[in-house]
Amino acid sequence: MSASILLLKVALITGSGGLIGSYCVRMLCQKGWRVVGVDNDLRAWFFGPQGSTAPVVKELVSSFSSYEHHALDLRNRAGVANLVRGTRPGFIIHTAAQPSHDRAAGIPYEDFDVNAGATLNLLAAAHDFAPESPFCFTSTNKVYGDQPNRLALVETPTRYEYADGRDGIGEDMSIDQCLHSLFGASKLAADVLCQEYGRYFGMPIGIFRGGCLTGPQHAAVELHGYLNYIVRCAVRGEAYLIHGYKGKQVRDQIHAADVAALFLHFHGAPRAGEVYNLGGGRGNSLSILETIAALEARGYALRASYDDTARRGDHICYISDLGKLHAHFPGWKLAYGREAILDEIVAYFEARADVARAA
Repeated sequence: MSASILLLKVALITGSGGLIGSYCVRMLCQKGWRVVGVDNDLRAWFFGPQGSTAPVVKELVSSFSSYEHHALDLRNRAGVANLVRGTRPGFIIHTAAQPSHDRAAGIPYEDFDVNAGATLNLLAAAHDFAPESPFCFTSTNKVYGDQPNRLALVETPTRYEYADGRDGIGEDMSIDQCLHSLFGASKLAADVLCQEYGRYFGMPIGIFRGGCLTGPQHAAVELHGYLNYIVRCAVRGEAYLIHGYKGKQVRDQIHAADVAALFLHFHGAPRAGEVYNLGGGRGNSLSILETIAALEARGYALRASYDDTARRGDHICYISDLGKLHAHFPGWKLAYGREAILDEIVAYFEARADVARAA
């Protein structure tokens, strides 16, 4: 087998201990790839010990002999260049980030350096040493700022909905002249950089503007990872605070395994600087009130309280229009519906509650 063919089976995944990164590691290792992972557990600094990715990294290292871990800080420009030059990956998945718009307000320098600066470091290194390798970037729907809130909405007993009956929000929504949060601004800078490296240099880069990416192994906290966090509170009997909008704010949920599968489809049919809205779509949409009802139906009554003050810049109703994704990748289908997602996360925390009681 030639060296060029071998290179195509090497993947570089940043944020490899995080939700999406770890699912990508598992998927590719199981498919025979050698995976080089990068994660220095900045989440523990962002959110405290409960947000740490260290347990996941330990599990990946012990489970897959084809996984090679690097605790590299992606803000280290020379270190990133050296890693990409030495690895020459045939596939790059960039999931590492500071992911909370609330947290960003208190750490503006770190937020921008991690989200925008580190992305530039990786793009420049990819351009120099792996320019033909497909590159997936996990952007966010927060690049649209509060533009979704300017859409006409109608209020139903359990949720807000689009007044014009649209299926969801498409990639043509403006990203300009709105309130983003500092997190949204730093991710937007990274998003545009990825587009530019794709379009200016012709590199195969996909930009995936994620909504609520979820799964049982999400290291969720109050400020990030809504669905996982609310399920954890319900199963453990912990208090949960609803922030504004009467609890009728809507998000579409997509399982991390479906995200990982989509990235592999992009690897097989990449495009230069293409932007996609990524979520579970209308069928996987839930409001907080609907989530609470679903948890009650599963035997868990949430101890919820309400604060009428909404999180600044928070979306009232955000559902991803998946039309472009399905058009470009007709072989990709969602494997997880919202009921399956909820069942899996509930079971995950039930199992850990049993472990805690046994201890």
